[in-house]
Amino acid sequence: MDDIWAPLRATTQARIGLGRAGNSLPTRRVLEFQAAHAAARDAVHEPLDVEGLIARLRDLNVKGIDGPLRVCSRAASRGEYLRRPDLGRSPADLSGLRKTNADIGFVLADGLSPRALTDHAAGMVDALVREFDGRYRIAPPVIATQARVALGDHIGQALGVATVLVLIGERPGLSVADSLGIYLTHRPKPGLTDADRNCISNIHPPDGLDYATAAAVAAALVAGARKLGRSGVALKDTTRAAIGLAQSAAEPAEIDQPP
Repeated sequence: MDDIWAPLRATTQARIGLGRAGNSLPTRRVLEFQAAHAAARDAVHEPLDVEGLIARLRDLNVKGIDGPLRVCSRAASRGEYLRRPDLGRSPADLSGLRKTNADIGFVLADGLSPRALTDHAAGMVDALVREFDGRYRIAPPVIATQARVALGDHIGQALGVATVLVLIGERPGLSVADSLGIYLTHRPKPGLTDADRNCISNIHPPDGLDYATAAAVAAALVAGARKLGRSGVALKDTTRAAIGLAQSAAEPAEIDQPP
């Protein structure tokens, strides 16, 4: 029998047309669900390979990018990080950071999926630097562990950058466990809210947003923030029509529960 759902299933990672076996799902579909759930759990708990990430960033040999720095949030362990989101939003120690007065700062944060940072951070940084094409001074990237999005505000202020881009592992789902997000904040400082940021989400090629497209959106938002003098709800992404993005390419963050 032909599977009438097959053409639609090929266009989405959503679970559709699963079928049935009696009053239950087919065994294959149950096993697929359990495997996806296990992958999502593993992605949350897997520690970030910081040394491996540093090596990949250095291998890029991107002009204008110095060696990465390291910070950690006040969460002392992965378990504490998951139980206490507030600790992940503030730094343990920023004494190793110095004022750069740069235009752009990159914060590479493990978030709720360190695997996303491992898989995509180096490629995303490379695409961003290429898209900026020497227009901005870029501070040394900062790798942040046990980190939530708001930690980037503290780091951005410590670096003295005009705009901070937080590349962070997004909350894993049952279809994607390695999705990366970029949170952009202009004039970062502690105490800002999600209304002061812009988000580019679902970055995980080849199935999600690709690096070049995400970098083009980020560059447009950076230019817009510099012109407007702020980021967040007042800053709109106008790149979709120009580069043919789907409506969901740069969905806003879930402002009630950010990483």
